[in-house]
This record gives sequence, C-alpha cells and structure tokens, in this order.
Amino acid sequence: MLKLFIFSKKKSLNNLNIILNRRKLTQTSKTSIVRKIILNVKKKGDKEVIKYERKFSKIKIKSVKIIFSKKEISKISNKVDKRIKQSIDLAFNRIKKFHSKQKFSSFNIKDKYNNELSYKYSPIEKVGVYVPGGSASYPSTVLMNCIPAIVAGVKNIYLTTPALDSKINSAVIYAAKKCRVKKIYKTGGAHSIAALAYGTQTFEKVDKIVGPGNAFVANAKKEVFGDVGIDMIAGPSEVTIVADKYANPHWVAADLIAQAEHDIFAQSILISDSHNLIKSVNKCLEEQIKKLPKKNIATKSLKKFGLAIYSNNKKEIIEIINTIAPEHLELNMKNNNDIIKKVKNAGSIFIGKYSAEAMGDYIAGPNHVLPTSGAAKFSSGLSVNDFLKRHSLIKISKTGIERLGPSVINLAQHENLEGHANSIKIRLKKEK
Repeated sequence: MLKLFIFSKKKSLNNLNIILNRRKLTQTSKTSIVRKIILNVKKKGDKEVIKYERKFSKIKIKSVKIIFSKKEISKISNKVDKRIKQSIDLAFNRIKKFHSKQKFSSFNIKDKYNNELSYKYSPIEKVGVYVPGGSASYPSTVLMNCIPAIVAGVKNIYLTTPALDSKINSAVIYAAKKCRVKKIYKTGGAHSIAALAYGTQTFEKVDKIVGPGNAFVANAKKEVFGDVGIDMIAGPSEVTIVADKYANPHWVAADLIAQAEHDIFAQSILISDSHNLIKSVNKCLEEQIKKLPKKNIATKSLKKFGLAIYSNNKKEIIEIINTIAPEHLELNMKNNNDIIKKVKNAGSIFIGKYSAEAMGDYIAGPNHVLPTSGAAKFSSGLSVNDFLKRHSLIKISKTGIERLGPSVINLAQHENLEGHANSIKIRLKKEK
C-alpha cells in the first residue's frame, strides 16, 4: 500500500523533495473565487454571508439567525454525553496547565548610562476562531485554539463553525462554552473568515484569526492577512514515523491510518532500517483499513501520498526527517536519543512506542495546531505567544544620549538620513 523509496546516494534528497512536492501541486488554488467572496462580504455584510452559506451548505431555509443565543448554547451543551463532557473537561485542564507554563513575563534592564530598556506584553483584544464542520466537527480544535488565547489574557474570543444546516455538534458548543467564548456564529467557509476580518452587522471585527479549514478557508486567511493577523496557512495533516525492527507493525500501521483518515491529501510516511518491518506494516495496513468507517478516504490518502522510506544509515534518517520537516514525528525505535538530539525540523515529536500521535491531538497538553507542508523548517505550533503583543520600552537618560548619540549621528549620516542625525544633534546642543 505504501510506495517504497530506498534511500541512497543515487536517490538523493532532491528525489525525495520531488515526491514530497507532488502533494503540494495537487492543491488547487481558490484565490480568484475567494477574493470575490471577501469583496462581497466587505460590501454587503450579513446578506452575503447568508447567501454563501446557503450556496455552499445547500441550505434551503428562508429565515436564519447566524449567531447562537445564550439559551441555545445552554440547551445544546446540556445534550452532550456525560463521558464526552468529562473527556473535554480533562483535556481542557491538561491543555491549560501546559500552556500556563508558556506565559511570558515583562522584564527591565538598566545599562551603565542609566538608560532603561524593557519589554512588556499585552494580549490581543479580539480573536476569531474558525472550527471546521460539515462531515466532521472538532471540539478538540476549540480547546487547542481558545486555551492559549485564554492564558494570554484575551478577553474577547469569537468562534464560527458551520451550523446553519442544523447539523450542530453539541460537543463543539460545549467546548466553546467551557472556553467562555463571547459569541458563536453558525457559518463556515471563506465568507466567515471575511466576516471575522472586516466585521458585519452581526460579526464582530477581530484582530487575529486562528483555526484550520479547507482550501477555501486557507486561501481566505491568506488574503485577509495584513488587515488582521493569522496563525498560519495550514495544509493537509501529515505524520512521519521512524520505526526499527523492534517496533510493533500493528501499532505503526494504526498510527499511519490515524493520519490518513483525515483527508485524501493527508500524508503518512514510514522510515525504517528494516525491510521486514515495512512488509509487515503494509500487511497490517491492508487488514486494519477494512474495518475503518473512513476506509475510502484513508485508502486514497495512503495509495496516493503514503510512502515507506528504507535507510539503514542513522545519519541519513536524520537528514530525511529534517528534509520532510513533518507536522507530527513519531520515534518508535529501541534507542531514540541519538535522533531526538539532531532533529531540527518537526512540529511535535512523539517519543516511544506508547506515544501515539492521537494522544497529542486530544489530551497530552501541547498544542495540536502545527506547521504542515515543510513549514516546520521555519515555524512552530500555536502557543500563548501567538496571542500576545510584545512592546519595546526605551527610556534614554541625559548621559545615555551624550555617550551614544554621536554613534547614532555617524550611522544616520552614513545612511543619508540627515533628519535622523539632526534629531540627535539638536538634543546634544546646550540648552539655553
């Protein structure tokens, strides 16, 4: 089921990059359609949001309210199964505890000239969270996107999720209530991103938008960036598993399938120094996938983008990992320490045979909003810092400008910025 790629000097990293880039090339650009949607929502507000929601969700109802009332939220939340509530509560506490350790503190330093230099942090005022709906709904997405904002001190969190077609996931609403979301909107798609970015008669205008979505949502976030902040442009999910001959092939196969069932464009990669393990994993994939409710999605994903890479050289394996820069990296080897130390590019690293990636998706504590498509080479997962603004505070003393000012003048004049230089010169003249 997994295509075999035997890594060698003849089949270099360039060949691997070609294979990895094929997935990116399959993603069709929706830019022109999205731009039109954004422009219309900016001009006409709620009217266009409802029009597009009806169009894309195939809704036939005439009159709609695009925001949940407090009464609706309470009623829907009460319907959530007790076990799901308990699981959400447990996840909430674990995620919050982990993220609370990330909180940044302001600091102040004073140099020898008595200049005071410092950082202070302040939270973003209004954050919009997008939660996918349609064929599936994700209360875990609510927790992972809202909790770091809560810890950062964001007071106004607004959430939107497709729900006008009456396919309301009560667990999503319960999780949003748990996170004390200010308002919950009933729409999805690019039009909802536009509504959050620019505001409508019903939608609050926010300062930053976070959360995953389909190609339309990703394109919309890209288009509104600059007018508002965004977390990242997330692509389809991916996992890379490094496993040796000691790994349990049934467990490895299960983790590959767990990623493949997300999306036909999801990518599941196995790296191993054992031909026998690769064969066994492929056999287990065939067996396990038969019983999967999302069998068709997972099968397409594995056949089109699944990959088994063979290499018996640890240095090569590390190089392969850093080239892929996977969203999720599982290390299922007898000795993982040598590899852990040298991995530079990965969103989250799962260490040991019991560390299934699904644990990170729901309940471990670290955030599951992670860079995809190689973006782990230059970015990190969502954190408290994404909801904080950092301000530089600079207080220069009389001695400070006297001692440091001449160097500023020199540099400003070198850059042909005489106005900059003069702003220092004028202060160095003796006051009358």
